[in-house]
Amino acid sequence: MSAVSLAPRALYVEVAELLRQRIFRRELEPGSWIDEVKLAQEYGISRTPLREALKVLAAEGLVTMKVRRGAYVTEVSERDLSDVYHLLALLESDAAAVVAERATEAQVKELQKLHRELEASVKDREKFFAVNERFHMRLLELADNRWRDQMVADLRKVMKLNRHNSLLKSGRIQESLAEHAALMEALARRDAQGARERMQEHFRNGLEAAA
Repeated sequence: MSAVSLAPRALYVEVAELLRQRIFRRELEPGSWIDEVKLAQEYGISRTPLREALKVLAAEGLVTMKVRRGAYVTEVSERDLSDVYHLLALLESDAAAVVAERATEAQVKELQKLHRELEASVKDREKFFAVNERFHMRLLELADNRWRDQMVADLRKVMKLNRHNSLLKSGRIQESLAEHAALMEALARRDAQGARERMQEHFRNGLEAAA
C-alpha cells in the first residue's frame, strides 16, 4: 500500500487565524467593513481562500455577513454580552466544581502556578489577558469534557470582542485577581460548591465591568 500524502494546512485556515488575531488586536474594529480586495492584495492571495476564511469567522460569531454588503466585524450588543457571560458562568463554574472534586494535587499546584503568573502580570494588560486565558482554558482541560471545552472556546472568541472594555474599568484587574485568589482557595480546600460560586461571581462582576 502506498504512503498517504497529507495535505498542508489549508490556506483559508491560516488566513482565518491572521484575521482573527487582527480582530482581537482591534486592527479591525467592531462594526467595520472588511475590504476583501485590499486584504487579498495584502496577503497575496485570491479572494476564494479569503472568503472561506470569512465563513469560518462568521461561524465563530466574529464576523457578520450582510447580503450584498459584504463582511463586517461583529458588534457585540449588551444582550449578546449578557448571553455570552451567562453561558460562560454556567459552563466554567461547573468545570471549577469538577476540578475541585477530581484534580490531583499536582494539577491544583499547576493552577496555583498560573495564578502566581497572573499576579506578576498586573502591570502588563496584554500579558494579563494572555495568562488569564491560559488559566481558564487549563482549568477546563482538567475538568475533561471536550464538548464543554468547544462551547467555551467559541463563546470566549465573542467575549474577546469586548474584553478590552471589561478590564479598562478602573480597578477591575485587581478585582479580577482577587476573584481568582478566592477561586484558588476553594479549589485548594476541595470545596466544589465554593469553587462553583466563586467562578459564577467572577463572571457576574466581569459582565458588570464590561457593560
